[in-house]
Amino acid sequence: MATRKRNIQLKIWVTEEERKLIEQKMAQLPTNQIGAYMRKMAIDGYVIYTDTTNIKEFTGELQIIGKNINQIAKRVNSTSAIYQEDIAELKTRLNEIWQLQRRILSALH
Repeated sequence: MATRKRNIQLKIWVTEEERKLIEQKMAQLPTNQIGAYMRKMAIDGYVIYTDTTNIKEFTGELQIIGKNINQIAKRVNSTSAIYQEDIAELKTRLNEIWQLQRRILSALH
């Protein structure tokens, strides 16, 4: 192996689905050699990093809001009455959802 231009071997494990995706992407290029394709992608491929911190926070807050709305719905269903406080609570929660959405969208720009 000392006489090879590329004398370091890298090995990776993939699932059957990942292998099919690789082959589909390879079919778009004029190569049948997976080694050449993998080398090209590893060296010249794009790395796209997406910070999902805000989205995770948004999801957590939505879960909390959803639980509150479910509690209100259970109370309404069990009493067959909706109270002014329930309507105000729903409006507050909906407003929180809109504010969270605006924060996420403004962070993406």
